[in-house]
Amino acid sequence: MLTWQQLLDLNLAELEHASNGWGAVSKRANAARELVDAEMTGSLTKTQKSASATSATQRLERLSRNYHYIHTECGLIRSTLNGLAYELMAPQRRITAAVRDADKSGYSILGDGTVEFPACGTDPASGQEIPGGAVSGSPGFDVLGMHIPTPRGEASDAPGGNPHRARAQEIADRIAYAVQEAQAIDDRFDQALGKLKAPPGLTVDDATWADTAKDAEAVRGVAGDHLGSEIPTNKDPAACKEWWQGLTQEKRDEYLSVYPDVIGNLDGIPAAVRDQANRENLQLLIGKLEGEHNEKSHTQLAGLLEIDRKLREEGTQPPMFLLGIGDEGNGRAIVSYGNPDTAKNVSAYVPGLETSLDEDFAKNDLKRARDTAIDAAFENRGSATASIVWLGYDAPQLTGSDDWGANFDVAQSDDANAGAPAYDRFMHGLSVTNETGDPHLTAIGHSYGSRLVGAAATQPGGIPGVDDIILVGSPGVGVDKAGDLGVGKDHVFVGSAGNDPVTWAPSRKQLVGGAVGGVLLGPVGALAGGYLADPDGAWFGRDPASEGFEARRFAVDDGPLPFSDGTPTPAHSNYFNPERDPESAKNIARIVSGHADKITTEPHR
Repeated sequence: MLTWQQLLDLNLAELEHASNGWGAVSKRANAARELVDAEMTGSLTKTQKSASATSATQRLERLSRNYHYIHTECGLIRSTLNGLAYELMAPQRRITAAVRDADKSGYSILGDGTVEFPACGTDPASGQEIPGGAVSGSPGFDVLGMHIPTPRGEASDAPGGNPHRARAQEIADRIAYAVQEAQAIDDRFDQALGKLKAPPGLTVDDATWADTAKDAEAVRGVAGDHLGSEIPTNKDPAACKEWWQGLTQEKRDEYLSVYPDVIGNLDGIPAAVRDQANRENLQLLIGKLEGEHNEKSHTQLAGLLEIDRKLREEGTQPPMFLLGIGDEGNGRAIVSYGNPDTAKNVSAYVPGLETSLDEDFAKNDLKRARDTAIDAAFENRGSATASIVWLGYDAPQLTGSDDWGANFDVAQSDDANAGAPAYDRFMHGLSVTNETGDPHLTAIGHSYGSRLVGAAATQPGGIPGVDDIILVGSPGVGVDKAGDLGVGKDHVFVGSAGNDPVTWAPSRKQLVGGAVGGVLLGPVGALAGGYLADPDGAWFGRDPASEGFEARRFAVDDGPLPFSDGTPTPAHSNYFNPERDPESAKNIARIVSGHADKITTEPHR
């Protein structure tokens, strides 16, 4: 058990020195991992193609995982020791103050914390000197857990009472409280450190990362309070950037170890830092989901594994930056092809209906962002471009059931309105961290994602920093005029395939008019009634491809007819595809690269 003397003599600087040592090991392991990946694995895969080369690559990848694990665990030990030193500061201050007060009063403190006080005064009843004595401390707590003195024994102002007793009791209680507080801290951190042990024969597999995820949670539970309370999660991206810039490198390393999920998703933090944090958190999430056995976990795990596979591919161009990852809701993933902090032209594409963190997203939606980045760089003669896919919200999901009420919910604006503030904050963050001074930002919404872009654009202040808006496969954006989106109608661009049924989704007025016309005149009356009720209508307002919306409609291929490939909307997914719809892909790239004057156009509907 901890004694008051041990607490008084404790050298917290030694804990901080030990923490720095573990931090140094963590850094060296990370540097070694980067060396293995870039100089060894990278060089081997580029120059050698053989069975032996494949075997060597696998061994190097195992070595890289081992270094990654060492980096993570040593970083957690560093943060745990730092947290221990930080929390022990308060009880050590209390014990130091109590000992100082005892010395000033002429009291002695015994090894068990008992406080001895001297004789003082004369007993009026007996005329004899009032003897001294000794009191033992007992920590007291109020309803808020704060220390309060615990009075016991004779009162100092009672006839014949020693005036030192009450003071000595108060000091003894303070000593007992400080020792008990320090002991509780020591016990908590002892348990956390006890979990940070590698099994014999270091084999880093999914089970290892699952255990590491638990380790990280344990460390956050005991050591994270002094760090987490300082993270400006409720401030704007500019304030977050300023906060990060003001930290020492040692403090940054701590945050990346204990709070990779928070730092990786904090707008205003540099893209390279977010990428580092999210790659770390990606392994923790994979480990966590490996240990869970339900449909959601399995679905998200497949998406995370595919993203991880892509991140590990050597020589990916443009380079990938993982700007966000998480398992909340339907899953979160923000991936950039190209560094948005150094690129002059940056776009952020919002996917739509039925999108979630799954394998399909990791393959197809990421490909759309990559295709756009490659085509935009070509249009801009190879200059730096970044193209982002932003899954930072819960897109509506079809239930797959016969519950029409539940399926009808996906046709509402609730999810778009809920996600719009997060998208605005993210775009603000891109402007804040970009190093070019005045980046050209493009917001892209596909399908229901265009409704979210519309909701974001109509928030107070609009979408921060955005110059152009692209809407493709849109069922409407919630406004009736392009000019209502905050960038001017000449900077709103629409791609609408003739055979994309989503872009023909009828408005409420058309449905009512069609129903009335159908009752009166049959099928022909239904068509006529719907058109006359709302000629330019779409589900979420006026059709963006209509003349009345006043956007610039760029040319796209009409695409295949519904069900021509067995699916109801084959033309809905081709807008970004340079093989299936090269005209649309080129036009999107021209807008993103700042060359909207070169787009090809087609008449409004």
